[in-house]
Amino acid sequence: MSQIRDLVQRHPDHQAHGILAIDSGYMRPLLDAIQLVVSDEGRVALIDTGTVHSVPQVLATLEQIGLQPDAVDWICVTHVHLDHAGGAGALAAVLPQARVAVHPRGARHLVDPSKLWAGTIAVYGEENATRLYGGLQPVPESRLVEINEGDEIRFGSRKFAVLDTPGHARHHVCYWDSDARALFTGDTFGLCYRELRDGVGRSHIFATTTPVHFDPPALHASIDRLLALNPEAIYPTHYSRATDVPRLGARLKALIDAHVAATEGIDPHAPDAHALLVEKLSALVLDEASTQAWGLQGEAALDLLAGDLDLNAQGLLVWMQSH
Repeated sequence: MSQIRDLVQRHPDHQAHGILAIDSGYMRPLLDAIQLVVSDEGRVALIDTGTVHSVPQVLATLEQIGLQPDAVDWICVTHVHLDHAGGAGALAAVLPQARVAVHPRGARHLVDPSKLWAGTIAVYGEENATRLYGGLQPVPESRLVEINEGDEIRFGSRKFAVLDTPGHARHHVCYWDSDARALFTGDTFGLCYRELRDGVGRSHIFATTTPVHFDPPALHASIDRLLALNPEAIYPTHYSRATDVPRLGARLKALIDAHVAATEGIDPHAPDAHALLVEKLSALVLDEASTQAWGLQGEAALDLLAGDLDLNAQGLLVWMQSH
C-alpha cells in the first residue's frame, strides 16, 4: 500500500491525511468538491457526489492513484441537495462495492428520485435541469444505509463518526474523522470558496441559507457542536480544506445573524421581496469582503457569489413565510 499512499500524496489535489478534492465540474471550476478519502489499506470513502456528470472525474482520480472502482466502500452523502447527492445513483452503478450513507429523512429521495427530479425541472426547466444535473439515477435500496447520530462509517482502519447537524437542511449530517481531526461539513459550515482566500492564503467564509429548511437556531447549535470538536480542518463541499476553524466559525455565526437581520422590514409576500433581499445581501458581501480582506473585492466578489445570493434570498423568504 506504500505505492498508493505515495500516489495519493503526490496527487495535485491532495489536501492532507489521504484526502483528495475532486472538482465535480458543477457549474464552474472550484465550486463543488467531492472529497475522496483513502485508508492505509487502500479502501476509499467519498463524501458527496456532485452530479451524474461527475462520474468520469471520480473514476479518473481512482485510476490516477492506482485503485480500482471496487476499492470504494462508501458513498457518504451529507444531504440530498443535488449538488451534493445528484450523482449518488450513477456512482453506485459504477462502484460495485460501495454502500450509500444518508440521513433517514433523505433516504427515500435517493431510492426514488422522481420527486426531486420533478422539482428540479419545475425550477430550472427540463433542458437546463438536464444540462446541470444530467438526470437522477435511483440508488438500489439494498445498497442504501440510513445513518443516525453516533453511527460509524468504517473503511479499512479508518472511520468517520456521524453527526446529525440540522440548520441548513433537516436531513444534513457531517462526518468526523478523529484521526485526521477533520470535519466533512457539506453546507453546515458555510461556503469557503478558494477565490476568497487572501494574499497570505487565509480562507474566508460566507453563509448559505438556501431553501427550504433554513433554521437559524438549529444552525448555530450545529456549528457550535462542530467547533467543540476542535477540528484541525473543515472540508466544506464548497470548496474543500480550510483551517483556522475558530475564526471561520465566529465569522459564519455573525453572517447567519446578519442574514436574519437583512429580513427586517421586508414583507415576504411582497412582489419585490426577493429583489430587496438580494440588494441587502449584496451590501453584506461588499462589507464583509472589505472588513475581512477577502481575495476578491467589489463587483468581483458579487459576481462570484451571485448564484448564492439568489438562493440565500430564496431560502430567507421561505423561512420568513413559515414564521
